[in-house]
Amino acid sequence: MNFDLNIFVPATVSTEKTDVSLVFVPNSFQSGKDALSVLIAKALKSGDLIAKAGQVLDVYRPLGFAATHVVLVHIADGSHGDIRKGVSAAMAAVKSSKPKHVSLNFLLQPNAQGLRAALTCLAESTYMYQTTKSDAQGRSITQVSVAVPDDKLLEAVFKRAVAAVNGIELAKEWGNRPANYATPTHLAGVAKALAKFAHIKVEILGPKEVDKLGMGAFQAVAKGSDEPLRFIELRYQGAAKTEAPVVLVGKGITFDSGGISIKPAAEMDEMKYDMCGAASVLGVFRALAELQPEINVVGLIASCENLPGSRALKPGDVVTSMSGQTIEVLNTDAEGRLVLCDALTYAERFKPKAVLDIATLTGACVIALGGVRSGFFSTNENLSKALLSASESSLDLCWPMPLDDEYAEGLKTSFADVANVAGRAGGAVTAAKFLQRFTSKYPWAHLDVAGTAWKSGAAKGATGRPVGLLLDFLLNYAAEGAVV
Repeated sequence: MNFDLNIFVPATVSTEKTDVSLVFVPNSFQSGKDALSVLIAKALKSGDLIAKAGQVLDVYRPLGFAATHVVLVHIADGSHGDIRKGVSAAMAAVKSSKPKHVSLNFLLQPNAQGLRAALTCLAESTYMYQTTKSDAQGRSITQVSVAVPDDKLLEAVFKRAVAAVNGIELAKEWGNRPANYATPTHLAGVAKALAKFAHIKVEILGPKEVDKLGMGAFQAVAKGSDEPLRFIELRYQGAAKTEAPVVLVGKGITFDSGGISIKPAAEMDEMKYDMCGAASVLGVFRALAELQPEINVVGLIASCENLPGSRALKPGDVVTSMSGQTIEVLNTDAEGRLVLCDALTYAERFKPKAVLDIATLTGACVIALGGVRSGFFSTNENLSKALLSASESSLDLCWPMPLDDEYAEGLKTSFADVANVAGRAGGAVTAAKFLQRFTSKYPWAHLDVAGTAWKSGAAKGATGRPVGLLLDFLLNYAAEGAVV
């Protein structure tokens, strides 16, 4: 979709030639003499438009208007939640008409979150996966025009929101692809394609290079599959080379059967989503390419499959990580932390300002927080504050989780430096405690997005989270100059 931002003038809405003209009507609406105001006033007075958030009235070819559909959308107080309700209801009402050009008209100046909510919800409501469908019919909308009373005040917010939408959709696309269409080699191809943008460089490491680096934990997970592993390094350089980067580390398990500790068959197909952390890193770099902020960012993706082949990692095996620490693998289904720990060690070479890893790591985090907030773990107070702030501004929510030392007791073993699991209790926390062992050289945070990266059931599909959260975190860092 293409987006443009304009000044809202009530008198010109009636002359706008568009397939759908969405008009956001707040509680504070006051009628004027222009055609739009008269239409709204009549709709409210008659009760055809109910003065309640999320209520819509689709008027087909109203007299005096050039638009095919004028959809009046009540947004009550104009909160981002009310705007999301309104956009969702409006797009459901006009979906069958397959509009190509949609305009969003704000009678009242929205705040940053309101504008962002409108664009992200419009994108979510109209997204259609089509890559592996024989009769694929994609999104009909090609142009979105946004009109607000003061476009200059929201220009930067608008650009950020559009970039976030594009990044989120890249992450959703690759999250949704089945594992045979999204192998580690495919992900490496996506990364290479991003190198066409200014200030982005990409390096792909294969099995030989990974072996030379001593990434024994990562290699061990990949052994059961015929698909070759890929270690992907992306660099965005928007600032001086001397400026320390923020490093994003994405878990890229393109299919997770559990390995020898195999998962139950029910819903195992959803384990194609186990690379959503990696997809979010790719999505963030797509957004950075569009915005070109003055920061340095490194993206690291450790990608492979976790399958129960004849060479697969076995419960009880001991592997040696890149850091030199040995790990007893008690459960091969706790493989994400094994690939991440080597990537976290690799991150040290960049002398980073901060490192964030993003992973669909534990079902325990889903039990703790459901699908509303991602869990995050960090002992750095400033980093935690920055993540929470970015979560609120991006509407991509997260929540702080504990890292008390006592949680690491269950990771002790007589046969290696550390075990890869510590029992069922507090599983999300003990997984984070495992990763923490490999992060002593820099400020670090871990995002567990197992509950938020995709939806199950009738609405099954990748969400593109936490691209929005990560993008705001990075751009806030660019504006403030520091996060730790």
